[in-house]
Amino acid sequence: MKLKRRQERPNLPRTVTELVAEDGSRVYVVGTAHFSDDSKKDVVKTIREVQPDVVVVELCQYRVSMLKMDERTLLREAKEISLEKLQQAVRQNGVMSGLMQMLLLKVSAHITEQLGVAPGGEFREAFKEASKVPFCKFHLGDRPIPVTFKRAIAALSFWQKIKLAWGLCFLSDPISKDDVERCKQKDLLEQMMAEMIGEFPDLHRTIVSERDIYLTYMLRQAARRLELPRASDAEPRKCVPSVVVGVVGMGHVPGIEKNWTTDLNIQEIMTVPPPSISSRVSWLAVKATFLGLLGYGLYWMGRRASSLVLSLPAAQYCLQRASEAGPHK
Repeated sequence: MKLKRRQERPNLPRTVTELVAEDGSRVYVVGTAHFSDDSKKDVVKTIREVQPDVVVVELCQYRVSMLKMDERTLLREAKEISLEKLQQAVRQNGVMSGLMQMLLLKVSAHITEQLGVAPGGEFREAFKEASKVPFCKFHLGDRPIPVTFKRAIAALSFWQKIKLAWGLCFLSDPISKDDVERCKQKDLLEQMMAEMIGEFPDLHRTIVSERDIYLTYMLRQAARRLELPRASDAEPRKCVPSVVVGVVGMGHVPGIEKNWTTDLNIQEIMTVPPPSISSRVSWLAVKATFLGLLGYGLYWMGRRASSLVLSLPAAQYCLQRASEAGPHK
């Protein structure tokens, strides 16, 4: 029934890229803008047209909760960056990686506030539509976010981290829905990526290029021939190519196309390198400076508070009584 429902020549949106595996399995990669209503429609249309065996989305286990949250809750969560979230990020990823995650969440909150749209709508639509397709599996295809952040932080020098954090802290440029929809055009996206590579090439490698490799690997793992059900054990086994739909950000599509036919080694991009000596020295210097300033601030506040207390009439009276009650020669 499922094979009959598939379209031989599916009518797919222009944001879909078709890839073919060695065994004939087909992968339809939907390139999306994460805050776009049109991207949600593209995902729904693609899944309904091809009736996939597997749907793979650009999420990991640390972000899977967004699939079952309603839009209103997600909108509120995306706008609010609390101390509790910061503590959770630091516990999960370490101090530097946790702070960087919170800064990137601030960027997401800025876009959310500007557009009034919760992020990840295309993934929630993919999850809903996959549940309607008979025997369709749903896979998480992205590298775990703690690994990505730790590798990104390790790849940057101390001053690059400061520069990046400064830029993210003071992000305030207005963003329109037209800006988001234009991200679905490859020429504009490549221009944006080129600008990013020029300023933070190591950051682009860890956050974009390495995840391109991981996403490609997961899509190829999903695109394997399937064995059809048999009426009895005597009936010969029959396998058919599978159909997969991948839902990823448009920025990952060129990398997935590039890596599709190459040998991939994901073990290398799953390890977290130890921090360099210069990074550790710089971090210790910043930590010492912070603690020194904190100690001086507490000392200054203590002296100020003591002066204020001693200047009170009641305090002066107590001191006078104490001096009078002291031993006399």
